[in-house]
Order: sequence, then structure tokens, then C-alpha cells
Amino acid sequence: MTQSVLARAGTPDTPPPAPALPARRRRGQGVAYLFLSPWIVGAVLLTIGPMAASLYLSFTDYDLFDDPDWVGVDNYVTMFTGDERFWHAAWTTTKYVLLSVPLKLALALAVALLLNRPRRGVGLYRSAFYAPSLLGASVSVALAWRALFSTDGTVDGLLARIGIDTGGWVDQPQYALLTLVALAAWQFGAPMVIFLAGLKQVPRELYEAAAIDGAGPARRFLSVTLPMLSPVILFNLVLETINAFQAFTGAFVVSSGRGGPSDSTLLYPLYLYQRGFTDFRMGYASAMAWVLLVVVALLTALVFRSSKRWVFYAGEDR
Repeated sequence: MTQSVLARAGTPDTPPPAPALPARRRRGQGVAYLFLSPWIVGAVLLTIGPMAASLYLSFTDYDLFDDPDWVGVDNYVTMFTGDERFWHAAWTTTKYVLLSVPLKLALALAVALLLNRPRRGVGLYRSAFYAPSLLGASVSVALAWRALFSTDGTVDGLLARIGIDTGGWVDQPQYALLTLVALAAWQFGAPMVIFLAGLKQVPRELYEAAAIDGAGPARRFLSVTLPMLSPVILFNLVLETINAFQAFTGAFVVSSGRGGPSDSTLLYPLYLYQRGFTDFRMGYASAMAWVLLVVVALLTALVFRSSKRWVFYAGEDR
């Protein structure tokens, strides 16, 4: 009798069985997965699946027409040891990123500071400055940009009037990359809007306290605005750096797909495109894509690691 009672009650060391989920909660989870299913299917078919296929192709010799031929790490070995244009494209892209990202963020912050002041028609100005971000990646704008900076173009004509003869920026190796930098900087609207939103969150009391302490405009900007905007600067820096490493349309259109003159505008994505769709070496292009992914991931991690020294959050004691 005692043993049967203990068997029914269970020993003290045995945990009680987990209660079953209520039927309403299980139905709620099912509904949630039902609404998430388009995103899940899209992520698998359009992101995870192509990435897995690209990783496999990076270890093959594939020309888009025949079956992939497994070659192991030959694509990576050739890339790092036998392809001079790969290193040239990497260096050109590095210069492009180092020039375009700081210039773009500086312009975005400067315009955001101007538009943060109350004035008539400020909404119109915000829309006007944001518009290039919507149009900058289009082929038509890149064509217009090429016409502006070509020989006898508008910019060349204006510079010639003041005694500066460049012979057309897009036709000179020493100036061609600067046209792409200028095109990227012209599209500062998106980070400008983000900076403007961050400026709206800076407490006015901080500026008033700094003014009482005798701080001038420059000191208030350095001691109040920049520290309070540092999380926004971090966000824009990461976003724009990733975008800069993926720049393609401008380089393709301005150089007619060749990266010239003298490979001066041969950005990494453009060279990847040439390898994959001009030379029909899709396996090699897939390997290049994965190298780019790893480099961007490492740089992003480095930026986040360094942010501990220069990014400040409200309420943080430093």
C-alpha cells in the first residue's frame, strides 16, 4: 500500500513533469509562423540558398554553361598569388572608401546642423537634400555624372575658365576616381536624415549649461554635439562603409564597364563582375565575393570594437 502511494506521488528527487502549453498559446505560435512564412521562405530561397551555392562554387571552376568542376582552394590561391588586378582593385576600393565615406559623413553632418535650426521652408530643404540619395544609384544619374566630368563637359569648361585645364576628369587616371568619390558624397541625404534625427534628441539643457560655462559654438560642437551624436556616427559609419565596399553602378557607367582609364576606377565589385560575367569565371567571382564578405565583416567588427573608446551613451559614466 505504501509503495503504491509513493509510486503515484513520485520520489522527492524526481522533477514534476513540465506543464503542457495552453492550446491558445500553441495556436498563437502557429499564427506567428504563418505570418513569418513569407520572410522565412524568402530568406531561404533568396539569401541563405544563394549564399550556400556561392560558397560551393567558390571551390569550383564554373563558366555558367558547363557543370562545375571541383578545384578546391585553387581560386583563392590564384587570387592572392597570381592576380595583380585583384590587388589593384582592392587598393583602388580602399582608396575610394577612405575618401568617400569621411567626405560623405562630413557633408551629411554639416547640412544636418544647418537644417536643425528653425527656419521657413526647412521641410522643402530637407526633401531637396535627400533626393540625391534616391537617385544616386541609378544608371541615368551616373550617365549625367559622366557627361559633367568628361572632356569638354560642364565641370571641365568651368575649370578652364579659371585657368585649370584637366582634360576631363573621367579621361585622366589621376582624377577619374575622384569623380566616383564626388558622386558618392553627393548622395549624403540618407545619413543626413539620420544625423538630423540624432540632433533632435540632444537635450537643450546641455547647450545652455555649456553656454553658461563660457563655451563658444566650436566648443559646444566638440564637447556636446559630437559626444551625444557618437552612437549615430557609429551607425552611419558602419552603414556607409559597407555601402562603399559594394559600389558598382557609378564605376560601371562612368568607365563603360572597363574600370578605366588605366584601371583607375576598377573597384572591387566591378572587377568581380568582369570575372563572373565577362570572363565567365563564376567560380573565381564567387571566391572574390566571399573574400569581400569576410573583409567587410572583419572591418565592421573592428569598428564596433573601437567604438568602446569613442562612442558615448546617455547615463554612461566615463
